[in-house]
Amino acid sequence: MGFNFKLPAAGAVFRLLKMPSATFWLQMGACAVVVWTLMYGGILTPAPDAGAAPASGAQSVARPPAPQVPGGAANTLAPPAAASPQLAAPPFLEDAKLGLSRIDVIVSRNDTLEHIFRRLKLNLADLASLRMLPHVRAALDSLRPGESLHLTHRDAELFGLERRLNESQTLKVWREPAGLKADVLQNPLQLRSRTAHGVITSSLFEAVASAGANDQTALALADIFGWDIDFVLDVRPGDEFVITYQQIWRDGAYLHDGPIEAAEFVNQGRVFRAVRYSDPLSGSHYYNPDGRSVHKAFLRAPVEFTRVSSRFNSSRFHPILHRIRAHQGVDYAAPIGTPVHAAGDGRIRFAGVMGGYGNLIEIEHSRSIVTVYGHLSRFAGGIRPGAHVTQGTVIAYVGMTGLATGPHLHYEYRVNGVFKNPQTVDLPAAAPIDARWREDFLARSAVLLAALDVAQGSMLVSR
Repeated sequence: MGFNFKLPAAGAVFRLLKMPSATFWLQMGACAVVVWTLMYGGILTPAPDAGAAPASGAQSVARPPAPQVPGGAANTLAPPAAASPQLAAPPFLEDAKLGLSRIDVIVSRNDTLEHIFRRLKLNLADLASLRMLPHVRAALDSLRPGESLHLTHRDAELFGLERRLNESQTLKVWREPAGLKADVLQNPLQLRSRTAHGVITSSLFEAVASAGANDQTALALADIFGWDIDFVLDVRPGDEFVITYQQIWRDGAYLHDGPIEAAEFVNQGRVFRAVRYSDPLSGSHYYNPDGRSVHKAFLRAPVEFTRVSSRFNSSRFHPILHRIRAHQGVDYAAPIGTPVHAAGDGRIRFAGVMGGYGNLIEIEHSRSIVTVYGHLSRFAGGIRPGAHVTQGTVIAYVGMTGLATGPHLHYEYRVNGVFKNPQTVDLPAAAPIDARWREDFLARSAVLLAALDVAQGSMLVSR
């Protein structure tokens, strides 16, 4: 078959290029679509059903067999979308579906639940309903400043509330068709025993922190041996300790350190040991291995971790009076406002201003012992002549009243009117363990002391 093909005249071509019509551009666009479709494999065609066989003439891609899970079906690395499990939506997504709003409220000082409801413009009728639920009123009327409450609401209507009551309990409130319901959820705690060893280089706090424990454990260690060791004066670089204590965990998360179960402190070559024992009547106390209480009737120092600015000295040169004047106590330099503790149980004999002492407290104890606390900035609440105090009670705060060149506590210890050096005087011992519990104490303490021996031995080898 022959073709009769004629080239257009030059003028016609020029006119076509100069003035293309709309029909021309539509035809050109259609041609481009067809060419693009042929080149890229028919992407514009609808995808076949997942379970359908490939169309006749279509090319299929071979896939390797899926690995088999023992005792189960094949485990494909990329399962079809229809086979993937349905994951539960996060709570905030569920709340969003219901049109609920979640609010975290930080309780302010003097806040009450009613104040919070009014501030958030929540329905006070829901608050009244909450207070009618068993055990809920008591759990919500004692809010603590700084704690967090989690509330869920919609259009001023309460749908949920959560409050952590303590480390192991959470109050949960939710709404049902019949009204608000509440329950206390139990969050069990886990106790993990840990042994730590430290060597003093600069301070007890740093050594305890380096051993992996916290500041509260450092304070507890000082409290245990504070009757025998003045942790202001007596501690030296090279002193060391071994402690076995509890760590408190919840839901796999560390919360804080628990009590020390057993401890050893080596102070300038002197070895002190203590174990914790709880009896059915008097609670938990610390005893040395033979059952004598490590606690004494008096604290060695009435302030914690301060600096001694002036020691007991019968011929000290007074910095203000500029003459030799006996210093019959110990001065503990500390910032103004540092708490001062009663050294022992007793009765307030004097609380007021006394000459160069400034603000002064005298406590009369048994056995004709009197302790004196001078240069105080102010007294604690309830401190007045005749009031009874117990050992460790905060009675006042450090100041610089009277004849003082700087803020400090002047502390005296008198026996039958005679001044004694508070740092070296023999302190009366507390009562030993009750004979009824002694056998049980010895059995329990043997296990704890053996753990200290093992830990100490391994640490000596590691050196």
